[in-house]
Amino acid sequence: MIRKTIIKELKEFFRDGRIKISGGIVLLLLSVSIWISYNQYTSTTKEVETAKLAERAIWENQGDKNPHSAAHYGTYVFKPKHPLSLLDQGVDKYIGTSIFLTAHNRNEAEYSNVADQTGLARFGVLSPDFVLLFIIPLLIILMGYNSITKEREMGTMSLLKSQGATFWKLISGKWLAIFIPIFGITTLLFSIAGVLLSSINGYTAFSWSALGALYVVYLCYYAIFINIVLLVSQRVKKSGVSLVILLGVWIMSCLAAPKAASNFAESKYPYPTRQEFATKVQEAKKQGLDGHNPWSEESKKLEQDVLSEYGVDSIQQLPFNFAAYRMQKGEEYQASIYKSNYAALKTLFEKQADTYNTLSILSPFLPARFLSMGIARTDYYSHWSFTDASEDYRITTQKFLNDNLANNTTYGERGYLASADTWKELPKFNYQPQGLTAVLKQQQSSILALLVWVIFSTALLFIFKPKN
Repeated sequence: MIRKTIIKELKEFFRDGRIKISGGIVLLLLSVSIWISYNQYTSTTKEVETAKLAERAIWENQGDKNPHSAAHYGTYVFKPKHPLSLLDQGVDKYIGTSIFLTAHNRNEAEYSNVADQTGLARFGVLSPDFVLLFIIPLLIILMGYNSITKEREMGTMSLLKSQGATFWKLISGKWLAIFIPIFGITTLLFSIAGVLLSSINGYTAFSWSALGALYVVYLCYYAIFINIVLLVSQRVKKSGVSLVILLGVWIMSCLAAPKAASNFAESKYPYPTRQEFATKVQEAKKQGLDGHNPWSEESKKLEQDVLSEYGVDSIQQLPFNFAAYRMQKGEEYQASIYKSNYAALKTLFEKQADTYNTLSILSPFLPARFLSMGIARTDYYSHWSFTDASEDYRITTQKFLNDNLANNTTYGERGYLASADTWKELPKFNYQPQGLTAVLKQQQSSILALLVWVIFSTALLFIFKPKN
């Protein structure tokens, strides 16, 4: 009976002009979005690779130069584009793609894609994640809003029961009839994405396991919507009423709930303004060691500690240039200031994320959205990972330069220039995004929320029998 129900429903879908047109539009949107996203990915990857090589060449070809001048000269590092960003761009288009590394300051990522676009960018762009998260649920609603109501309106429900169609068989058949076309569309999309990505040499290796995990997330997301659609269809008497209710559910789940959750989390755990954050950092810097001020109390204390450690009477007797040593200690102190203040920002972010996950009970869109961005490495966790790695590299760079100055000069010496080959000795910046295991561990709350939605919606679907 289940097989007959599936065949019957599928025939009706293919006969229904609205569903054929809607399905065709969805396939067209997916095709166009994949093409646009693929071109963006390949062009961005080439641009980042070109910029990365050019910036390294500029660094290595500074010629003879004082290491401290090189520290202030600085260099850029660039965020690699993860292959799965082809399917979900996440927050990548809103955050910076490169960071300028220089002495004394931790800079923010700059040059986001949106910054170079017109005001129309606020309305969003056509991307695979937009179709996957917003449009396909609408297609599910169109396919299933009258699955049960039409049997009641046409008077065929009693006939089906008389032929031995039990409730669970009828629901299972109709569920699978909706799922099969959605499964086909999703599988086709992910297969095409997999073939394209596996043929591209990017900064990060493409992973079929990560693509598979993303594929499972979206199938679970669609299963939840199918459950909701059939549940509403079996609880109301009229197809029109069912459609209106389900469109309301879609609006609340995909549009209103995410915005409400975001506003609530931001109001509960607000970020400081950029000015407030900068002022706090500068005030903290003034209270500690300044590597350029040899007359401060902290500098004098450092001098006495170093003299005692090496058992000498003056800094001239030290086996290294104390001025460069002091600058390095100043860098380390300032780096600790940035680390503690950015850790406070990260704590606020994690509290906001926990609030989002708590509010996932409002909509299956929330856990699906977070998991999609996380697996695609286009969420804020991934951005934090990149900025932290960039800061670690900045600290390594400053230590490399200060140590060179300290070990090759004496106190009070002026005019030292490091050789042109010195800059090649600094290791290249090589950022690797988090692995899939780490991401899934990070997204445990979202995984749990999505599973709860699957189980709960399935249970409701089979607990509540359709009205006669």
